[in-house]
Amino acid sequence: MSGSAAAAGADTDVITDLTVGGMTCGACVGRVEKRLGRLDGVSAVVNLATGRARVTHPSTVPLGELVAAVERAGCTAKPVRQPERPLPEPTPAEPSEPEAPSEPEAPAEQSRGDRDRLLIVALLAAPVLILSMVPALQFRNWQWLCFMLAAPVAVWGAWPFHTRALRGLRYSAATMDTLVSLGVVASFAWSSYALFLGGAGDPGMRMPFSLLPSAPDGAAHIYLEAVVAVPLFVLTGRYLEARARHGTGAALRSLAGLTVKDVEVRDGGTERRIPLARLRVGQSFVVRPGERVATDGVVREGSSALDLSLVTGESEPVEVGPGASVTGGAVNVGGLLLVRATAVGADTRLARITRLVTEAQAGKARAQRLADTVAGGFVPVVLALAVTVLGFWLGAGAAPQSAVTACVAILVVACPCALGLATPTALLAATGRGAQLGVLVRGPRALETLRDVDAVVLDKTGTLTSGRMSVARVTVTADGVGREDVLRLAGAVERGAEHPLGRAVVAYAGRPLPQVTEFHATPGSGVSGRVEGRFVEVGAPEGELPEDLSRALTDAESAAHTPVVVRVDGTAQALIAIGDVVRPGSYRAVDRLRRLGVRPVLATGDREPTARAVAADLGITEVHARCTPEGKADLVRELREQGHRVAVIGDGVNDAAALAGADLGIAMGGGTDAAIGAADVTLVRGDIETVADAVLLARRTLRTIRTNLGWAFGYNAVTVPLAAVGLLNPMVAAAAMSASSLLVVGNSLRLRTWRPGPARARKGGTR
Repeated sequence: MSGSAAAAGADTDVITDLTVGGMTCGACVGRVEKRLGRLDGVSAVVNLATGRARVTHPSTVPLGELVAAVERAGCTAKPVRQPERPLPEPTPAEPSEPEAPSEPEAPAEQSRGDRDRLLIVALLAAPVLILSMVPALQFRNWQWLCFMLAAPVAVWGAWPFHTRALRGLRYSAATMDTLVSLGVVASFAWSSYALFLGGAGDPGMRMPFSLLPSAPDGAAHIYLEAVVAVPLFVLTGRYLEARARHGTGAALRSLAGLTVKDVEVRDGGTERRIPLARLRVGQSFVVRPGERVATDGVVREGSSALDLSLVTGESEPVEVGPGASVTGGAVNVGGLLLVRATAVGADTRLARITRLVTEAQAGKARAQRLADTVAGGFVPVVLALAVTVLGFWLGAGAAPQSAVTACVAILVVACPCALGLATPTALLAATGRGAQLGVLVRGPRALETLRDVDAVVLDKTGTLTSGRMSVARVTVTADGVGREDVLRLAGAVERGAEHPLGRAVVAYAGRPLPQVTEFHATPGSGVSGRVEGRFVEVGAPEGELPEDLSRALTDAESAAHTPVVVRVDGTAQALIAIGDVVRPGSYRAVDRLRRLGVRPVLATGDREPTARAVAADLGITEVHARCTPEGKADLVRELREQGHRVAVIGDGVNDAAALAGADLGIAMGGGTDAAIGAADVTLVRGDIETVADAVLLARRTLRTIRTNLGWAFGYNAVTVPLAAVGLLNPMVAAAAMSASSLLVVGNSLRLRTWRPGPARARKGGTR
């Protein structure tokens, strides 16, 4: 059973993903959604670009009923295979179960089949087009050669359009394939009549070519060039369109490619290789140099460097050692590691990232809903218009050839494909590009909201700051032992302490550190010990300090840092200011947001002096300190009541309520599952500066969608009237129809190479 949520009861809603085949335009999308929506309690969102349907339905509605509903819409459907859950470890007496078979290579085979069909149609169509368009090359009986070449194209080459049109006819559904099939059949039928009964079969017949339909001169004209051109151009357009759409899903496929099939586990000193699906939390597995980390875990033994560029976008390898967390999908570029698994299957970070990207690409923006609604009623209107034009021309006394030409041109040129592709291809490209930049967008609604955000509530700890104690500043006396020696001595003494302040000093001092003797720790005061024959004390400031250290003490207190004094042989040598330091990217992030016209607001549960100090560093004027989780949620509600579109950026459980209550929730990638689950956007690398990139990407995406829809609507508004009045040759109509879809997809693909530039001020915003 396919489903991203399991039913807990008989009436529980579940989500099932279906792969839908046979969709060619926005009309197909609307028809599938309507058919599924007719089932009790069922709603569906269908995406033309991905060929997927996300169906929400009661658990009492079986999968077969969903598939049957899609088939009644004239399409095919099958469930999307979901990642397998970890299987229990087999006992030694039991043979291991074979791995589940991989997904069939249907997409690749279908692509090769489409390419072969296109090549054969092109070979048959080329002589027909050349002879029809160049009168000087028209030899005796040339039209009969063209007829023999065009017949297989009209039947076999256009067979996919005919079969889908007939399938739709079974369920009283008209699609883009219906238009193409009718256009080919009408052109071929008229040409056959002209050849056999209308005098065009005369051995010496010559036919001039013009871009516009021309009146007959005695013998009826044949339109064999339209017979071959329509399938040729449509097949070419759909093949290139499919290749382009395949490119927009590159981000999701690259994520899927990060997983490994099997893993080498170590148990009781023995190593054995098992399928990844059998790996359990708590088991230890080996990661050799050059291999991918199989799943999320903690390093037990060994040290190495991991390449996380494909997971988080970090360009430089990250050093890891015992106790360090590792992410599944990272590449080991150093030594041998033994890792204890902490998450498997759907609970891993890579699985969450993949799930977010999939959900984003399965969604549908408001603009796409409008386009699908229009496209859904477009094909029946075109069919009615084609019949009306045919009747009008014949009723007005026009030649049957002119009437049929106008009718065929309307059937061919009226393509809702561009409407159906305008939004999903842009969203696919944008979400994929966002994932590459370290920004995971949950869905189209998030992109639309990002564009209009004008106020952002920022958490402090773990968001604007690193979230851990670090050395902010070191001040040494002018006539002391020197900065490097003071840090080395202080680090040696603090190495024996467990206090976060001590760990910050040790981390800042670096290694190697000398040995300490006579170590002593006084709770609430500090630590002391003898290092290299000197008595070293590290603790709270007490008594009188030298003038330069006194000034440093005042600066530390004003910045809400914790001051620590280092004394060597009873003399104060240095003052170390320790605190939760501001992330380097926070300065640029706040400045860029302000330039984009977004109002920054700091809301933190920390003390007032600390909050004010961080806000002053970043240039934030609106500060809310001592904020409870309820207080943050109330602040968000107040800003929304004032008319602001509010985004919240946070990383902790205390931010979850505010994230969920905002117009847009943005979670730091290293934050808690509660924060990430409540957010609409996740910053994978934990780099807050990418928020501005996300806003710029959202605005660029919405501009791209508007351009696509403008072209799609404008194309039909111009070409259909031209075809109706007889000013558009069916062959030119086929080329124009294919070009419209390719232009839309090509415009969307530009988002794949988008790079964030400098933030520009929104009109009326602050600089």
